[in-house]
Amino acid sequence: MKIKVAASIIASDFSCLEREIKKVEQAGIDILHIDIMDGHFVPNITIGPDVVRCISKITSLPLDVHLMIKKPERFIDDFIKAGSNMLTVHIETISVLGIRRQVSRLKPKGIRWGVSLNPATPLERIKPVLKYVDFVLVMSVNPGFSGQEFIPAVIPKIKKLRSIFEGDISVDGGINDKVAPRLIQAGANILASGSYIFSAKDTRLAIEKLKNMGR
Repeated sequence: MKIKVAASIIASDFSCLEREIKKVEQAGIDILHIDIMDGHFVPNITIGPDVVRCISKITSLPLDVHLMIKKPERFIDDFIKAGSNMLTVHIETISVLGIRRQVSRLKPKGIRWGVSLNPATPLERIKPVLKYVDFVLVMSVNPGFSGQEFIPAVIPKIKKLRSIFEGDISVDGGINDKVAPRLIQAGANILASGSYIFSAKDTRLAIEKLKNMGR
């Protein structure tokens, strides 16, 4: 599968967010990964629909809005109106029935739907929804903050997931050019990276390194 790279803007400089987004866009990024945190599900607070709306006006990149929030159903429509074309919810925050309802409602609108799970959450939790979602986001750090160290224990989970799921498998947390080959070998095809990309001296080279790991 073709390897895609998502730039996680939580690691960008928000004082010049437009410039940061243009930089990664021109450097060949495939997706913008936008972490939404509420201070309840995760111990941090980030941004809301208004910022996503502003981002959608300055880029044509797909926006993967990663809802790390309790009761995500309350805000899904707001983020769609703001310009999100990919939505990711955590299996820890929504029921299987809730995901089925949202997917059946959103797919006709062209929204790609993803489910995420934390490092400690067993793969069995998402098995009932795999036939409904377009992609799975495997967290390789405990969500909440950028710059954390990759948790190697998620690699067997990715391998097992690839054996039962044909859609996109994205991995988020602590990803760099050292970790990427192991993830791709395990079956991941979307690498969401923040600090590695936004802190790179040569952004294009950093992105190309990740993409080329799959060749």
